Amino acid sequence: MTRGRPGRPSGCDPSAPSTTSEIEDTVTIDLIRPTDLPAGHRRAVHVDVTIPRPTTVPAVFRAAARLLAANGLHHGDYFPNALSDKDTPYASRPLSIPAALRCAVVGDPRSYSLLADEALMVLGDRLTVDEGGPEYRDLFGLESHVDDWADVEGRTTECAVAVLYAAADATAVSL
Repeated sequence: MTRGRPGRPSGCDPSAPSTTSEIEDTVTIDLIRPTDLPAGHRRAVHVDVTIPRPTTVPAVFRAAARLLAANGLHHGDYFPNALSDKDTPYASRPLSIPAALRCAVVGDPRSYSLLADEALMVLGDRLTVDEGGPEYRDLFGLESHVDDWADVEGRTTECAVAVLYAAADATAVSL
């Protein structure tokens, strides 16, 4: 809101034609923005921005690492309170590594996708548990192997995040 002479906002050229009414307090049309309030201050505008989902295996590893770094590594099942907590979004809960990979791709740790499964299989081939590789080479055997690796006593979130970033770098180089 600009105060000044009637009909002219202060700081304007007096020879320019007036675009406002001859009222004491005037606002020029070109100064009004859609987020301005009548009192002159601004209001926040809610904008929904969808976060792009990863489209490559290294991007899946990096997205899952960010999820784990933000929320923590969960030992055991995919995530805590699977049946009792329906209000907390999956991306805000501690997750296991397979759940973080799936959640990074589709947003739901219980949903399957080819990209998340491929990332899980690549990671399962990279990890060793008790000096051994996966017992079975199918998807469920590799998922179990990754879970076994993450459930080793003393395994921290930082360790899981480091492994995911290392897997992303190694996979990006091999592509």
